[in-house]
Amino acid sequence: MQIGMVGLGKMGGNMAERLRRGGHDVVGYDRDPSISDVESLKGLVERLEAPRLVWVMVPAGKPTQSTVDDLGELLDEGDIVVDGGNSHYVDDQKHAAELAQKGIGFVDCGVSGGVWGLQNGYALMCGGDKEHVDRLMPIFETLKPEGEDGFVHAGDVGAGHFAKMVHNGIEYGMMQAFAEGWELLEASDVVKDVRGSFASWRTGTVIRSWLLDLLVRALDDDERLDQLRGYAQDSGEGRWTVQAAVDHAVPLPVITAALYARFASRQEDSPAMKVVAALRNQFGGHAINATEGSTAKGADAPGADVTPPKEADR
Repeated sequence: MQIGMVGLGKMGGNMAERLRRGGHDVVGYDRDPSISDVESLKGLVERLEAPRLVWVMVPAGKPTQSTVDDLGELLDEGDIVVDGGNSHYVDDQKHAAELAQKGIGFVDCGVSGGVWGLQNGYALMCGGDKEHVDRLMPIFETLKPEGEDGFVHAGDVGAGHFAKMVHNGIEYGMMQAFAEGWELLEASDVVKDVRGSFASWRTGTVIRSWLLDLLVRALDDDERLDQLRGYAQDSGEGRWTVQAAVDHAVPLPVITAALYARFASRQEDSPAMKVVAALRNQFGGHAINATEGSTAKGADAPGADVTPPKEADR
């Protein structure tokens, strides 16, 4: 089966290679001419036989919007565009409506598998009309892992990326739980083999998982994680998950806390914790760590006014 792949980065490039190994004819386009099969998006469309299938694997937001807009001008009625990036499901519905006016189909597909997908296959979560998804099934069958699982036609347009969004939110929570457990074990003076403790959980326990395997692998490379800085970015999908929870009045305390923990990781000196430290000092006389050169006085410092407020002022 022939398909065009737009975006040949870590994910798109490996997906194109897996499809080629599966016997498909893949024409790839990337802004990097050294890895691109054609010089332009127009050139990619011209290389494909109608009815065309074009899979987009570029960053969400403006890059995806721009690519879909361009394809809308280049493709013909009966062609299909697949957005396999991490787009917001609301954007999918907009893209589908815009392309539908020109008779062009649209399928959103959340893709999970990372750098291991080439070898192990990709979990695929799709949204769109059944006729469009059915046309793409040979592609999906090649990309997915072997066996019954790894693919779902989740629903109408937007359902694929909504499912992937929730998947990533769950991932945030699981990663945060492993991270907190690791920190507590490291802080303990009882447990002497933290890496070994995690490794022992990989067999026979209810928390055995691929994430656990990857954590042990990371600890094998750097047992104390001394080579890393405690700074974690977020792809945006965690934020969308929390926002969707607000929109649907669904409580997500674990996922929300995991997202906020990533925000906290980017603060070298937490402004909020300054307030907490100041208040603890004021009402309890607890010690504070003043910045170098500061003349700040704690509640228990000589000359500090620690007179309790009058009852009416409290």
